[in-house]
Amino acid sequence: MDQFASRRNIIAGIFILAALALIIRLFYIQVIDSSYKLSAENNSQRVEILYPARGLIFDRNGKLLVFNQPSYDLMIAPYELRQFDSVEFCSILRIDLKRLREGIARVRIPRYRREPFIKQISPETYAILQEKLYKYPGFYVRSRTLRRYSKEMAAHLFGYVGEVDEKLIEKEKAYVMGDYIGISGIEGYYENMLKGEKGQEVLLVDVHGRVKGPYQDGRFDKDAVVGKDLVCTIDADLQEYGETLMKNYRGSVVAIEPSTGEILSLISAPSYNPSLLVGRSRTGNYTRLRQDTLLKPLYNRALMANYPPGSTFKPIQALIGLQEGVISEGSSFSCNMGFYARGVSVGCHDHKSPLTLLHGIEQSCNAYFCNVYKRIIENPKYSRPDEAYNVWRDYVLSFGIGQKLSSDFTNELRGFIAPVSYYDKYYGSNHWNALTTISLAIGQGEILVTPLQMANWTAAIANRGYYVTPHVVKSIEGMDTIDHKFTQKHFIEIDTANFRLVVAGMDMAVNGGPGRTAGIAQLQNIRVCGKTGTAQNPHGTDHSVFIAFAPKDNPKIAISVYVEHGEWGASYAAPIASLMIEKYLTDSIAPNRKWVEARILNGNLLYSK
Repeated sequence: MDQFASRRNIIAGIFILAALALIIRLFYIQVIDSSYKLSAENNSQRVEILYPARGLIFDRNGKLLVFNQPSYDLMIAPYELRQFDSVEFCSILRIDLKRLREGIARVRIPRYRREPFIKQISPETYAILQEKLYKYPGFYVRSRTLRRYSKEMAAHLFGYVGEVDEKLIEKEKAYVMGDYIGISGIEGYYENMLKGEKGQEVLLVDVHGRVKGPYQDGRFDKDAVVGKDLVCTIDADLQEYGETLMKNYRGSVVAIEPSTGEILSLISAPSYNPSLLVGRSRTGNYTRLRQDTLLKPLYNRALMANYPPGSTFKPIQALIGLQEGVISEGSSFSCNMGFYARGVSVGCHDHKSPLTLLHGIEQSCNAYFCNVYKRIIENPKYSRPDEAYNVWRDYVLSFGIGQKLSSDFTNELRGFIAPVSYYDKYYGSNHWNALTTISLAIGQGEILVTPLQMANWTAAIANRGYYVTPHVVKSIEGMDTIDHKFTQKHFIEIDTANFRLVVAGMDMAVNGGPGRTAGIAQLQNIRVCGKTGTAQNPHGTDHSVFIAFAPKDNPKIAISVYVEHGEWGASYAAPIASLMIEKYLTDSIAPNRKWVEARILNGNLLYSK
């Protein structure tokens, strides 16, 4: 029995070994051998990526602002390297022998493929190198494009393009190392439109990696598709003029076409030449700009700075008071150099007293608007101050304040309008009231806005009750329309008649009598409506602020100007805004206002505190 059992085990073992051998053979044929064949086939091909040119960017009048310039990456195929004159080669590229050796050593490991050796060599270097490239076997040139600008302006608006990194590739699967991507501004938000589509050229190569011709007669080749052109909303001349006016100041200018929400100009000062973030010098330039912690040229104040609006907020206060029925056009309040109530005091400047609403706006009376705010929060139709405050806050939010406007910028901040919970936490529930928060009446305290939001609410007042989401692209090549959200009107729940009263007050602030606060902004034959602001600055000189729109009827431009450390609204912000309005509507500055332009151009507050 044991003998037969042993034989059966031997026979079973033979069958098992035979089956195992068959399985191994099949695995080798189907997997290893086919992989080898596939590898061999792949080694007979080389796929060269064809990079598309990015789309062009034009201004609203068809002026070319952003275009492309040729750039060249010097590639190395280590398997094709032969002896060459390294001294001459380094002289052409302006590198030393150490860098040459390190570069060659770095790419020795990859198999039969070309690797970047030096990226973004200049057209001048390429021209010299191309004539002698035959002397340097194993080196090739790959054509790319880089951004170029027709004017040294609008750096924050355009944004910049940079090379992708591993972190971004994990997030955006469509990109690989070596690709470029829009980082910020128009370049970032409209990356999918501007980038185009990569193409490819499949080449047949021999065992030494030498190109023998197109693979299968170019059957698998694909042309690169150029990116779509964009027409942006800005007026290039206005943008350039505004940057010139702001060259010696810190702050921001945002101008909007009220009826469409199209941004006519977006300026953050100090700025920088956008060409600094292009090419091989980009990394070094970016580091230097980032390290300038005094002027902060990379900081986009138009979208990211959170400022107190100061007295430019008073028109909104008036609108809420009118809508809530706590004041009317004839409501009158006294001012004795300020507002005083139960130990609370808010100072004011010298002017006639008492004042009605229109004169309160005209002369920017702090006492008037403290009384308005107090009446809103103490409105008897609400049972508690926090209930009335929530109503007030909802009105403020409806102007696009304290929240992102969802413009076509990726780095827009929301500002701040304190919720009830903020005061409950600070003072305790039911332990605060209008007097506790009275600084809100004049645009101070727990209220922060961006210059973009200021320009937007100015556009809403100019439109008598609505705004269109601010945006910076007017049209896209091959598309019938832009995003619907940039054409939709956002209506504010305040009667049009109330807007007309506030507009009349803003008209008087510029064109009224001796007590007007913005007479410097008055233009001949153009009715400008505006409001000055002096925003308190706990760290130094107060900020100069101004909002305006023009003409009064059928307005074409709404603008906000913020000049840090400019003190009074009429000192710097109002003159700059009036010059921008005049330049946009008349294309020139009248001779009798050249002195205003000269004063701004010759002023300098860059290093003020």
